[in-house]
Amino acid sequence: MNFDKELDARGLNCPLPILRAKKALAEMQTGQVLKIISTDPGSVKDFVAFAKQTGNELLSSGENNKEFEFFMKRK
Repeated sequence: MNFDKELDARGLNCPLPILRAKKALAEMQTGQVLKIISTDPGSVKDFVAFAKQTGNELLSSGENNKEFEFFMKRK
């Protein structure tokens, strides 16, 4: 998937991946896509809730070798 910015949140625990993503999205234009990489298993449900609360779209999420990858589109 194409993305405009990447956020490496590996090694960070809740709520830091969400807080970093929120800051990164605030610096982006509407419609741009942020890729987030996290190692926190709790981030899966956190990013679903974050998308609902903020209106940013969670385009996809997946897991590979205990790393979680999210693509969020700025509202």
